[in-house]
Amino acid sequence: MTASGLSDAVPLGPHDGEPHQAGLNNRLNWLRAAVLGANDGIVSTAGIVIGAVGATSDRSAIMIAGVAGLAAGAMSMGAGEYVSVSTQRDSELALLAKERRELREEPEEELAELAGIYVGKGLDEELALEVAKALTAKDALGAHAEAELGIDPDDISSPVHAAWASMLSFTIGALLPLLTMTLASDAIRIWLTVAAVAAALAVTGFVSARLGYARPGRAVLRNIVGGLFAMAVTYAIGSALGTQIG
Repeated sequence: MTASGLSDAVPLGPHDGEPHQAGLNNRLNWLRAAVLGANDGIVSTAGIVIGAVGATSDRSAIMIAGVAGLAAGAMSMGAGEYVSVSTQRDSELALLAKERRELREEPEEELAELAGIYVGKGLDEELALEVAKALTAKDALGAHAEAELGIDPDDISSPVHAAWASMLSFTIGALLPLLTMTLASDAIRIWLTVAAVAAALAVTGFVSARLGYARPGRAVLRNIVGGLFAMAVTYAIGSALGTQIG
């Protein structure tokens, strides 16, 4: 095929083919951010209120510490997720721009590269070339981006979605230890908070393992042990500081 003939078969405008599982990457991205945000909200706020209880029995002081930790943590999680996903998005867009330029300037080389990828996956050369030609004619950028870069041009990561998911889930997760610690009676509030946190961490550990296609047992155990350790450490610190200050 001549260069001009191949160029005619390389559409560089909007994609005319079927959508590439539109939104899957974004859904997984904000779902991951939501699970991690909830997990951090549970652990960090539980650590704050448990530490505060170790230092004082003043319910107002405990609530103020917990609310301040919730607000600061939610803002921090949202900003951090936005920066992280923005960097990922910038990289994806830069790679796609490079791929567009190569498709425009070196169409035959790109076609050969795409065919070579399919040969590497087990197709014979003739069939691989036919597949590459068909995919290039239908949606050149989508075919090359997915095969070469693992990127779907129709599903670029959204930093805004990830940031909001992280902030909201952190807030929801943080409310659990905050409410159990401030609303329960003095006699049971520590143990009720520990039990509620352990149960919530089991859920987030299970969900995160399933998202990563891993066995949930170890993830759940790690989550619970890590959360219990954090609460034990902050309670000990709060008790030590409360005794010295008092």
